[in-house]
Amino acid sequence: MPSQQVLQKKISEVEEVAQLIKNYKVIGMASLKKVRAAQLQELKKKLTDKVFMRVIQNTLMKRAIEICNEKPEMKKLIEYLEGSNIYLFADLNPFKLALLLEKGKVITTAKSGDTAAFDVMVPAGNTAQPPGPIISQLNAVGLPTRIESGSVWITKDTLVAEKGEIISERLASILSKLGIKSVEAGLAMKVAYDENMIITEDQLQIDLDKIRRNIEDAHADAFRFSLSIAYPTMENTEMLVQIAYQEAYILAVNAAISTKETIKDIIRKAHAEMSSISNCLQNAKR
Repeated sequence: MPSQQVLQKKISEVEEVAQLIKNYKVIGMASLKKVRAAQLQELKKKLTDKVFMRVIQNTLMKRAIEICNEKPEMKKLIEYLEGSNIYLFADLNPFKLALLLEKGKVITTAKSGDTAAFDVMVPAGNTAQPPGPIISQLNAVGLPTRIESGSVWITKDTLVAEKGEIISERLASILSKLGIKSVEAGLAMKVAYDENMIITEDQLQIDLDKIRRNIEDAHADAFRFSLSIAYPTMENTEMLVQIAYQEAYILAVNAAISTKETIKDIIRKAHAEMSSISNCLQNAKR
C-alpha cells in the first residue's frame, strides 16, 4: 500500500509539472550546484512576482515533458536533465530572465573547490591575527608577512588566485579568516525553452555593457554619415543648419558678397590681402 501511495504521489506531481509547462511561455533550467539554501530563498523572494521556481526530480520532469504534447519541441530539453536542478516557469523574455538571475548573484566567501569569480588580491595590512601558526599558513599561499605591534601583517598586495582558478582548501581557509570574498554564488541558466526554441547557456549570456557600447558607436557613425550626406532627421537638423550656415558664410566672404553679417570679415580679408601685396612690392623694390 505505501508503494501505491508513493506511485500515486509521483503521478500527481508529474501532472502538476505538465500543467506548469502548459501554463507558462518560458521554462528555464538552472543548476543548484554550490547554491546556498539562504541565497535560493532570497532569490525566490525577489522574483516571486515574476517567476515561479520549483525543484523537480529530473525523472519526473522528463515524464512531464513527454506527456506534454502541446509543446513537442520541448522534448529537446530532456538531454539537459542532468545533475540537481531548479526549474523556472515564467512569461518573461528568456534573456531578461537570465539577466535577473545574473543580478541576483552575490559575492561570498569561498569554499574548497570553488572557482574564483575574479582576480583575488589580498591587500597589504594588519591581519589582526596574533603570531603563531597563521604565519606559516599565510606564507604557504604566497603571502609575505611580518610581525608588528603583536599582530601579523601582510607586507604587500598579493595576487593569490586568478579569475577562473580553483580555490584550494588552504587558500579558502585563509581568505575566510581575512574576510575576503572571492566567489560568485547564485543561479545561472543552463538552458531555456521559449516558443519551440531551445536556447543554451552560451546563447543566453549577454554583455549589456558591450551591447550598449556597440549601439552608441553605431549611433555615432550613423549620425556622422547623415551629416556628410545632409540627410535631415530630428536629431541632426539643427547641426545641418549650422553647417549650412557656416559654409554659406565662408562662400559669401570668399566671393565678396556683402551682407550685414559678412561685411566685417570681407573688409578684414581685403585688408589682409592688401597688406600682403604691399609687403611683396616692398620686398621687390629691395
